[in-house]
Amino acid sequence: MKLQPDKSDVQTITGYGPGWIGVNGEKLTQSTLIGSGGQRLPWPCERFEDLQASHFAPLAEMGAELVIFGSGNRIRFPQPAWLSPLMQRRIGLETMDTAAACRTYNILAGEGRNVVLAALLEPPTPGGGAQAPVSG
Repeated sequence: MKLQPDKSDVQTITGYGPGWIGVNGEKLTQSTLIGSGGQRLPWPCERFEDLQASHFAPLAEMGAELVIFGSGNRIRFPQPAWLSPLMQRRIGLETMDTAAACRTYNILAGEGRNVVLAALLEPPTPGGGAQAPVSG
């Protein structure tokens, strides 16, 4: 799906599809942490089943008020114990599939909120459909 955001000074998700997201027109195919404050870090996980507490600890260090966790192709919730570093800093976490997380991130970042998108980008499944172009 192609997204057409309003003009913004923050990093914006400009498109997404099976196994990828576009950030300011650049196509990313690896799981990524994206902050409305300009951070963009690789997130070393490829499948939800591989996630563990060590994947969520860096999110607490990014200084966001809210983390939006895009759990891949469908909504799946992280284990509560993994979220301890976020809870200790009183940082909220919302979980949704990655497509919904991209849309939500754009809305909140566009409002000037200090948010981080933790986007799990799973490899596309065979026959998973065509990919929409990323626009800038």
